[in-house]
Amino acid sequence: MAVLTLTAAISKLHPPKCSTSDISTCVGPTAWEMAFLLSGFGFLVIGAGGIRPCNLAFGADQFNPATKTGQKGIRSFFNWYYFTFTFAVMLSVTLIVYIQSNVSWAIGLGIPAALMLFSCVLFFMGSRLYVKLKPEGSPLTSVAQVLVAATKKRKLKLPDEPSLSLFNYIPKNSLNSKLSHTDQFRFLDKSAVITPKDQINSDGSAVNPWKLCSIQQVEEVKCLVRVMPIWASSIIFLTSIVLQDTYVVFQALQSDRRLGSGDFKVPAASYTIFSMLGLTLCIPIYDRLMVPYLRKLTGKQGGITLLQRMGIGIVFSLITLLVAGLVEAHRRNMALTRPTLGIAPKGGQISSMSALWLVPQLFLNGICQCFNCIGQIEFYYKQFPENMRSIAGSFFFLGLAGSSYLNGFLVYFVHHTTSRTKGGDWLPEDLNKGKLDYCYFLVAVLGFINFGYFLVCAKWYRYKADDDEIIELSDIGKNPTENIIV
Repeated sequence: MAVLTLTAAISKLHPPKCSTSDISTCVGPTAWEMAFLLSGFGFLVIGAGGIRPCNLAFGADQFNPATKTGQKGIRSFFNWYYFTFTFAVMLSVTLIVYIQSNVSWAIGLGIPAALMLFSCVLFFMGSRLYVKLKPEGSPLTSVAQVLVAATKKRKLKLPDEPSLSLFNYIPKNSLNSKLSHTDQFRFLDKSAVITPKDQINSDGSAVNPWKLCSIQQVEEVKCLVRVMPIWASSIIFLTSIVLQDTYVVFQALQSDRRLGSGDFKVPAASYTIFSMLGLTLCIPIYDRLMVPYLRKLTGKQGGITLLQRMGIGIVFSLITLLVAGLVEAHRRNMALTRPTLGIAPKGGQISSMSALWLVPQLFLNGICQCFNCIGQIEFYYKQFPENMRSIAGSFFFLGLAGSSYLNGFLVYFVHHTTSRTKGGDWLPEDLNKGKLDYCYFLVAVLGFINFGYFLVCAKWYRYKADDDEIIELSDIGKNPTENIIV
């Protein structure tokens, strides 16, 4: 942020102001100015890559999962983390953007830079108060060892009672909770088969961990593998959110954005705030009202399981896409059959439909994020082994990145395919000439198929045996395998 602030504050680090309306006559940036700007973006990417996955895991680590208070604290932490994150984004896209556009770019970039400096100072001031878990090396090394050992022993036969016959060793002071043996992915169990060639140290560990792995290591890898199908389903879900966030601005540009009888128009980009408002309103309602009620109703600590919460979010996303498609069809119909209000900045007639008709779909968008996105983050945190929680924190953002690429591919595919048909391109610059509603319905169909896939994966999924989400309060002490639920 400091580098970006300097590019705006120092005249030698950006091109001179263009005083003419003809953009072709403006002086562009030099190679040095562009390199300095890109370095700022590079630092932002590196910083975000380090902060976003780790602060989730670090924050949740401050609670003791062995106590009921700690378990409730972890659940609330994810809800309120996403709440504060969204609230900060709301301030950024409103107040900060206003300052940048109407006051000064240097001040507009300097404010978040100063806030980042303040947060760093505050973080290090409280350093002594934090719970800090010491790292035990790269968890990916253990994953690689299991895969290599299982491949080397692929021709071996598994014993009849794997939980009793396989190599069982847990290092002292290990961060990870002990995991019971499961029957899924039995191929990986072969890495824990003890052969005459395998040697064991005096402390019980394997001499060569690339040839012999413990049941604990195998089950940790299974946790990672089990999550992957669930994670894959999140990409389609997030694609629906990315698509709406992209095209709702274009819809607003070709809608009546006036408030009341005055001339004030709501900026088209500001309509995305309604999605954030829906999210920020839904989180406290869910956390403070719905969870306590559902806890009494179901007897589960979280009211419902994490997969159930994610599934509800997917259902809301399908409803959101249907509403978005119907609203767009209504907007386009009014633009073609009734008097319009002029020409949009990028061309096309402005429909007389009020842009406030876009608010319901945006609120629904926020609600589906409240259920699915926060549920995803908590799900990854709880289902990954303890030493992989930073990796777990990055999974949601990996899915978000994947959805952005998939959204780009879908837009390209729809452009390329429909432009050759008699009906014409579904997604032209002038939405009145296209069929954006058809695109919404198409993604809704994909989302429905994805929901079916998610239900299959959720039915097949087995929670970690120590996860409080699968043990009902009234059944504590019973066999956890009897409580495997979606």
